[in-house]
Amino acid sequence: MGSLAGGGLPPDDVVVSALRAGDEEMFATLLDTWARGMLRVARSYVSTDDSAEEVVQDTWLAVIGAIDGFEGRSSVKTWVYRILVNTAKKRSVRESRTLPWSAFERDTGPAADPARLHGIDAALPGRWKEAPAAWPTPEGQALAAEARGLIGEALATLPPRQRIVITLRDVEGCTSEEVCEILEISAVNQRVLLHRARAAVRDLLESYFESVKQPE
Repeated sequence: MGSLAGGGLPPDDVVVSALRAGDEEMFATLLDTWARGMLRVARSYVSTDDSAEEVVQDTWLAVIGAIDGFEGRSSVKTWVYRILVNTAKKRSVRESRTLPWSAFERDTGPAADPARLHGIDAALPGRWKEAPAAWPTPEGQALAAEARGLIGEALATLPPRQRIVITLRDVEGCTSEEVCEILEISAVNQRVLLHRARAAVRDLLESYFESVKQPE
């Protein structure tokens, strides 16, 4: 079932049976395992942390209400995340924070020089053809923490479609197939969005680390 199977969880048929039986322990286990990732995905769409929490709560209410109709065509978590994304998109439109999803068909190209990156048809699209120059870490752990913060800031600046794809792929660890299922987009569209998002984030990080290089 791929990375969305959820480490440490029982098989999907056991999870579904438990949820249908109103097993509170199973529900609590799913919350503990998935809640943080669900909040990150929801926050990609809505304007505040409180809104993201409400989206997750509404998602679980929808899941419990629809669990009897779950047909097993995808993993349970893929199904839950699809409900989450649809709930978050509706909330986002109500907030007037973003235009509807369909308005973002034309995303900007990669910020990094495309010649330096593998194309969208490569096995690893968006990856460097050659590693950038070595990045020094004069402040060690502190610099690494600062870089993580910078990644978060970079993600926040991406167009919505790019942001949600890279969040699902590189933060939540979803496979490309799972992302396509959750977002209901084509494989080609997923590759293009991921390629552009990774290029933009890498370009920002490379510029940052170049700026903190120690004099030779």
